[in-house]
Amino acid sequence: MAYGVVPGSTVWVTAVDGHAPARKLGEGSGPRWSPDSQYVYFRTEAQLHRERPEGGDRESWKTSVGGQPVDSYLPLADSHTVVVLSPDPGDSDPWVWSEAADHSRLRLLDLRGGTIETPQVFQGRHVVEVAERPGGGMLAVLTQESPDPDPGELTPHLHLLDPATHDVRDLGAAAVSAGSLTWWEAADGWHVAYIATTPPGIAGGNAVMDVAPDVAPAEGVHRNLTEGASVCPLTLASGGLVLVADGLDSAIHRLDPATRTLVEVLPLRGAAWWLTAAADGATVAVARSEAHEVRSVFAGPVHGPLLRRTDTAPELRAIGWGAQERLSYRAEDGLELDGLLVLPPGKSRDDGPFSLVTFTHGGPYGRWADQLLLHYYEPAQWLAAAGHAVFLPNPRGGEGHGHAFATNGTVGGQEWHDVLTGIDLLIEQGVADPDRLGIGGYSHGGYLAAWAVGQTDRFKAALVGAGVTDWGMLAATGELGAFEEALGGSTGWEGTGPHPHDERSPISYASRIRTPVLIVHGAQDTNVPLSQAEFLHRALRRYDVEHEFVVYPREGHNIVERAHRIDLLRRTRTWFNRLNGS
Repeated sequence: MAYGVVPGSTVWVTAVDGHAPARKLGEGSGPRWSPDSQYVYFRTEAQLHRERPEGGDRESWKTSVGGQPVDSYLPLADSHTVVVLSPDPGDSDPWVWSEAADHSRLRLLDLRGGTIETPQVFQGRHVVEVAERPGGGMLAVLTQESPDPDPGELTPHLHLLDPATHDVRDLGAAAVSAGSLTWWEAADGWHVAYIATTPPGIAGGNAVMDVAPDVAPAEGVHRNLTEGASVCPLTLASGGLVLVADGLDSAIHRLDPATRTLVEVLPLRGAAWWLTAAADGATVAVARSEAHEVRSVFAGPVHGPLLRRTDTAPELRAIGWGAQERLSYRAEDGLELDGLLVLPPGKSRDDGPFSLVTFTHGGPYGRWADQLLLHYYEPAQWLAAAGHAVFLPNPRGGEGHGHAFATNGTVGGQEWHDVLTGIDLLIEQGVADPDRLGIGGYSHGGYLAAWAVGQTDRFKAALVGAGVTDWGMLAATGELGAFEEALGGSTGWEGTGPHPHDERSPISYASRIRTPVLIVHGAQDTNVPLSQAEFLHRALRRYDVEHEFVVYPREGHNIVERAHRIDLLRRTRTWFNRLNGS
């Protein structure tokens, strides 16, 4: 069996081989199998539920401690214990921001009596993730100094915990932004692996890090198993499996027990997410999307074929999508780049030149994969349906080509020239009209759009969504200041300046902007705070630049309310329609 969570947080089960119809368990989220595969667990607000996949009586337990939400949970192999991660009850008025609070504690829920025990372990640290060694027994536990990304993601630590005796063994500091904690069996015994930013930096490509607790010293040696790899790990799963980003596509790899390197097992066209696997790694489930296919769950033997097990939006197949073309070109310095071109429905390159909207991805450690691009922050098909060609470049600094590609150059520098090179190539090929160019993006893509209009007047319309405008201010107010400092080059408290981040900040070039700009932002964004958009808005108002500033209430870095998403899509289309005189 495999599980999937569809929009609306509804939990379903379906047979991997398709011989049994899918069955809805109910409203909820976070589904997990019991280690013996006899039960499916899932959770609602303050409860944990367990049910057999074929149906029957459902069992439920209260998991909330003092009304605090549960961060995550893990059923153990003994069949009567569940690890629950949740904060202690605490006072919230006033907020003492200078003191770390809301740490998640490791708790043990006894299903036989419904009692919750909180072992006195990992005091003063936030418990992030837990993984049980297959067969039961030892737990690998990932902790960090604080639940806040800064300094939390900078201070991860790996431990072993015996759930019976509560004995703890320290396995040393983990690499920055560690996660996806997994046990796997190598030639010399059980290892613990996780995905993190490639050491020693705090910005760059992901790596699979590995510790051998049975053969390593008391504080384990954390070894990079993907050094020099040309792919980027996304998720670890049972059986030593690794889901990777590989250019415009994805793939399932396996950690080789003898060499401790990645070996490709199954290529996956397009984008893939959320790899899960049976304990031995022989059967897998993964969500996938291709150019004209919405995201669905596929399952089957790890070597394939994987069969579609959900059909999320079959009605979309009746739509005539624009042709989606893979691009391959070289940067000014010869670096190999890729990207996508989406043409208006029913059109080919021969019908050009078209108005061209360039949409840049977030991150910067992100990418455009060859998937259906219909979301508010990836509206390629939406804009193509309005008559535009859409260029989706993957400049250096992004994901899918290994750590070296992700750390090649600086923000606003070589990555920007990579984008321009692609635009100029499409103009040269007769696809794009040089007098009808637009640019947009969200998060780091919003940064590049704001950067673009301060560097050139070639663009006739721009969209800056949740974008960075001032790196120094972001390092002081964003969720992960140290990460933003690494990208921007400095902070504002390092003397009187000018600072390196001033040179890389779009706001420094606001006096040059003549392009009409649509600025959109979530009111409650803590990743890229609203002040970043306000700064750009005030500058454009000061210089009398045509712009529209839209703030969505209750929204964070991602826009989630349906009415807001629809409004944003419509505004996006209307804003870029000026490229065609409407």
